[in-house]
Amino acid sequence: MVRDMGGFVAHLNMPGWLKPKPTDHGRGPLAMIVESILDPGRVIAMHEHRNDEIISWVPEGVMRHDDKAAGRLVIDRDHLMVMNAGASFWHSEETLASDPPLRMLQILVRPYAVDLEPKIQHGPMPAAAANVWRHLVGPEGEGAPFYVRSAIDFFDMRLDAGLRVEFPQKQGRDLYFYVFSGSVVVDKQTFAEGEQGLHLSDDKLEVEAQSASTLVAFLLDPNASITRQGTVGDHKKIPPAIIIRAFLRWRKFRHMWRRHLSHRRSKTEKAI
Repeated sequence: MVRDMGGFVAHLNMPGWLKPKPTDHGRGPLAMIVESILDPGRVIAMHEHRNDEIISWVPEGVMRHDDKAAGRLVIDRDHLMVMNAGASFWHSEETLASDPPLRMLQILVRPYAVDLEPKIQHGPMPAAAANVWRHLVGPEGEGAPFYVRSAIDFFDMRLDAGLRVEFPQKQGRDLYFYVFSGSVVVDKQTFAEGEQGLHLSDDKLEVEAQSASTLVAFLLDPNASITRQGTVGDHKKIPPAIIIRAFLRWRKFRHMWRRHLSHRRSKTEKAI
């Protein structure tokens, strides 16, 4: 799903829609991944979030945050922000006219309960090592540099062309990944920039970079206790799973029909 609001474009990616028969737009604690593109000199006015745990990861450009609790904060390739919205959190976002174009991920995580205490975390990220997964966010109390109040871990990596590494693993956790830039191969399938994958298993899985690539990965507990009342992550306007199942069936039928027509055309040309 893409929303273009003039100088602000949001690509909404739904992990649960990757399942063959979706029952939920999210997958367990992971509600949604939004790739946001913001032109210089744009302002997203003060607005409220409730019951969303929002990770702001900014590899390109600068995102300027403001709220009544922490004040003005800058998120860039060296700094991460996690907004544990809880019962209510108000904030605004902007880019200055002198800033470079902003391209970032805003990751919507479902907390384990409604109306938790609002909090915000902001600070430098651990130094990144080439071709090694960097653990950035984990469940509260488990020792990651930043935390969410849910059973999910978040990693990022910049992988050089031609190299192959294993995805992170944890017993009982599914894997979701998103290719922010470049192109990779996973299980003989190619994933280009802006494409995503869902591995419904805790089995070993490898990724190989066809070109220099930046990607993120999540380990999530599909059976975790969660709430589905997030302002954005579970917005009422998100199409229900039954519509997505119908769309996937239609798309599969269309693909089969086109292959059938192409085969008939080929046979006719040979006969001529």
